[in-house]
Amino acid sequence: MTWLAVAGLGGVGAALRFGVDGWIQRRTDSELPVGTLCVNVAGSFCLGLLTGLGVTGDALLLAGTATLGSFTTFSTWMLETERLGEEGDPRLGVANVVLSVAAGLAAVGAGWALGAAR
Repeated sequence: MTWLAVAGLGGVGAALRFGVDGWIQRRTDSELPVGTLCVNVAGSFCLGLLTGLGVTGDALLLAGTATLGSFTTFSTWMLETERLGEEGDPRLGVANVVLSVAAGLAAVGAGWALGAAR
């Protein structure tokens, strides 16, 4: 039953990512993939929060791995970064990597600190 829940929540997370990413990207006038950045930073924050709260076991599997793992996206981030480098300005590709890593680390740290402060 747990694995059915993982599959279902994975689908929910992926659908949410698709919707949120597109919604944000349509509202920006940036060459950077802002939608993917926002999704990944939000997911990093939430994963940090779960860890800070001490969530473990099946709850972490379902909320962290299934839902947030499918909500965030490494492959899309890398594909978009590669396209920025090849089709656009390579500096934007580098900026996308630096900004994503820095913001993701800050977000996971903030989430963890908030969760641990409870």
